[in-house]
Amino acid sequence: MSRSLLQKMKPYYIRKALRYLKHYGPKDFLIRVRERLTPDDVPYGPWYEAHKACEEELDRQRSECASMPCREKPLFSIVVPAWKTPEAFLRGLLDSVLGQTYPYLELVIANASPEDENMAKILEEYSRRDNRLVVVDLLENESIAANTNAAIAKASGEFICFMDHDDLIAPDALYEAHRAASSGDFDLIYTDEDKIRDDGKGGLEHFQPHFKPDFSLDLLRSNNYICHFLMVRKSLVQKAGGPDDRFEGAQDYEFILRCIDMIDSERIAHIPGILYHWRTHAASTADNPDSKAYAYDAGKRALEEHLARRGEHGKVSQTKDHGFYRVRYEVQGHPKVSIIIPNREQKQMLEKCLNAVREHTHYDNYEVIVVENNSSSKEILDYYRQIQGKDGVKVIRWKREFNFSAINNFAAKKAEGEYLVFLNNDVEVRDGWLTELLGVCSRKDVGAAGGRLCYPDGRIQSAGIVVGIGGVAGSLFTGMNGSFSGYLHKASIMQDLSAVTAAMMIVKKDAFDAAGGFTEELAVAFNDVDLCLKLRAAGWLIVYDPWAEATHYESVSRGDEYTAKNAERWRFEAAWMKEHWADYYGKGDPYYNPNFSLARWDYTLR
Repeated sequence: MSRSLLQKMKPYYIRKALRYLKHYGPKDFLIRVRERLTPDDVPYGPWYEAHKACEEELDRQRSECASMPCREKPLFSIVVPAWKTPEAFLRGLLDSVLGQTYPYLELVIANASPEDENMAKILEEYSRRDNRLVVVDLLENESIAANTNAAIAKASGEFICFMDHDDLIAPDALYEAHRAASSGDFDLIYTDEDKIRDDGKGGLEHFQPHFKPDFSLDLLRSNNYICHFLMVRKSLVQKAGGPDDRFEGAQDYEFILRCIDMIDSERIAHIPGILYHWRTHAASTADNPDSKAYAYDAGKRALEEHLARRGEHGKVSQTKDHGFYRVRYEVQGHPKVSIIIPNREQKQMLEKCLNAVREHTHYDNYEVIVVENNSSSKEILDYYRQIQGKDGVKVIRWKREFNFSAINNFAAKKAEGEYLVFLNNDVEVRDGWLTELLGVCSRKDVGAAGGRLCYPDGRIQSAGIVVGIGGVAGSLFTGMNGSFSGYLHKASIMQDLSAVTAAMMIVKKDAFDAAGGFTEELAVAFNDVDLCLKLRAAGWLIVYDPWAEATHYESVSRGDEYTAKNAERWRFEAAWMKEHWADYYGKGDPYYNPNFSLARWDYTLR
């Protein structure tokens, strides 16, 4: 790393930069630094300047809002529980809210610091200046939940907006919220966020931007990714009840889970822009996760109650990363599973695959269907005779040319299982893989699930698929060191995605049949993506489950992909996807924030 590069960096970041250097290698790391692309662990550089509204746009918003008809009551009520808020933080909050380009709001602050005369003086000063500030003076400081509920009781807006007493919102936050609220019938709206801290020069430093996906139930069960800036229709708040002080430290997480249990996901809107700035300091959870260790246990309990409300059976545990959870779902009943493995030649590879299935599959009700495709060697034909009818294995023959979709559709018709597992012959499953995937897929709202695949050297091959990456669709975190967890741990937590790879994917048989199986025009590429999109269109969730792991030796039996014939086939299949899923490509993958680049696969900023 050059001296000039180190001089650009603050000492605080050198350790993290060295970590990224090891992660990506010198060439790629230098590109990231020069182009300021890193979204999380190397947060230096004025990246925020490219993502905030310019002054001209803010002036335009003010003019637009000035011409709006006056409202009898504010649309947005921002509620803030405040206790001994430092003057600089309090003034910052007040200025950021009362300076919004969208003026139809009220700021309700529950002041739980009756002994703090300076705080009362500041609130009185702002109250005289702006009647949109409502101060609720509490006799004593109770819990954050109780203080928040006291503010909610005085709120009159259609939406209740939640904010911490030391944070800021962008000047166009409520303008964008109003646009979102006006575009559909939504009950819950959330935005992207970042973190801020004093830069030592009287200003603020923005870092760790959190660009979020649209609503993802399984991501929410892994981590409170919604967090800030949260806006909930008041009627839903009244129905759900306010924050619960039994979950102190995770009261916002529990409240969000309770709210989403009462509405359809279509009534949840996400604004893909950083409109909330979460302040960090030594006592805050944002900068010091250990400062509120009790909060993580409260979050675990909140998840357990959420699952119970939904009638789902899963065991919740905390991961090694603070504030992140794992739900291990129980298999419902004792359904039969059909594991389908296409094969041509490759005796040693198939044997390794089948041995791993026998050794690492703890679930007992399954069959294995090997689909033989035009093999000729004596070695593989003898092996087929050895395994036929043993350990639940049967060999069937597909005598036509290789077509991944047609081969698997053929096998699916002969399968006896209620669930189908599509497994490449070059995949070596790891311990407990099938119990894990079956537990997830046996949930009533899940159509398919896929695991985390790694190359033999430990690097990630696929951690789910994003539509649009690489032009058509691509796997996440390909090539990343498997010991890293990726952007906000997304390689190592369960989440909903648009697609998972059929190199190891489980699908409900009835959902597969209803979707028409694999599209046979897609002989080699993107057939798994297309199937997942068909399942999603029918209302099913597609779940990436990192706890189901396997080693992928990457298409050993397919031969040379870099031929003129294969290139022509790839162009056809790519064009087919673009034509048949034009609306999906036009809107963008809902599980991948539009602020991320589609030229990379690791949540790099555009």
